[in-house]
Amino acid sequence: MPTAAPRPPKARSKTVRLAIIGTGGMAGNHARRYQEIPGCRVVAAVDVNQERVTAFAAEHKIPSTYNSVDELLAHAEFDAVSIVTPDAFHAPLSIQCLRAGKHVLCEKPLALNHADAKKMVAAAQKAGVINMVNLSYRDWPAIQGVAQLIASGKIGELRHVEANYLQSWLPSKIWGDWRTTPAWLWRLSTQHGSRGVLGDVGVHIVDFATFPAGPITQVYCKLKTFAKAPGNRVGEYVLDANDSAVMTVEFANGALGTIHTTRWSGGHANRLYLKISGTLGSVEIDSEKSTSSYRLCRGADLDTATWKDVACKPTPCNYARFIKSIRSGVQDQPDFARGAAVQKILDACITSNATGAPVRT
Repeated sequence: MPTAAPRPPKARSKTVRLAIIGTGGMAGNHARRYQEIPGCRVVAAVDVNQERVTAFAAEHKIPSTYNSVDELLAHAEFDAVSIVTPDAFHAPLSIQCLRAGKHVLCEKPLALNHADAKKMVAAAQKAGVINMVNLSYRDWPAIQGVAQLIASGKIGELRHVEANYLQSWLPSKIWGDWRTTPAWLWRLSTQHGSRGVLGDVGVHIVDFATFPAGPITQVYCKLKTFAKAPGNRVGEYVLDANDSAVMTVEFANGALGTIHTTRWSGGHANRLYLKISGTLGSVEIDSEKSTSSYRLCRGADLDTATWKDVACKPTPCNYARFIKSIRSGVQDQPDFARGAAVQKILDACITSNATGAPVRT
């Protein structure tokens, strides 16, 4: 049955009032970035933990706090929300806010599965409001520049893609001791809503590769969870979520590629790497070298394997894109439909790992 066309969002020029739902982890970054935007006010914070939400509101000078989205919707006056909860709550809270007519920016991954992500897309279309997923590496000028380069055809027809996202917080204390910190422990436990490194940062590297290279049509994936503690448990946290993910993929344009991610790569705090090779050249991003430029080898440089650095123009961050979209009524990227497309690939990875076979997407 065909779906109705979404109503165009209404433009607004006055101050955008925003509520942050979930006050752990990344929430502080959300608050700071919104407060940097002229005409944007963070008016409320929501968390089930009263002590945490009170401290968060005090730190960021947020006037009102609530312990549930029900309370927020009943008592607060606001236009939009940023959802920064654990993954399992993204879909129900987003849909609840969308049905109330609120614009929604949701942390990644959009949902725990593609079916829930599609429900979020449908709810956003029905509500006719701005919807975005916080695929934060879209903020880097380098990835925007590479996407434009690929679209221009300057490296020809794509043949090969190599992408990885490496972290090291399991073998190290680079971000603190994960064994004693719930903010990290929940990411290792499926019972606490985690889909492991695949759902946590695999979502980023899949978007990072497919944003410039195009959609994936087939994926073969292997996931693995390594022993990390006695009985693979720390207190209430059963450490059963995947730690490493390796994918072999085929793109709609015929290119082959490998995409992998792990939390076990000592020496790499948070490294994203992408190389795309075509018939006329290759382009490379290495975040440990630069996020505002890329390396390019094309044309006559191919014969000498000479790489040149290419600087990229600054790009607005997702938070600024979200607020601008609310004001203009024009939906920017990455939206919920994009988040759902990435989620479809993650679901295919889960299926492929379980069956030991490639999965068409």
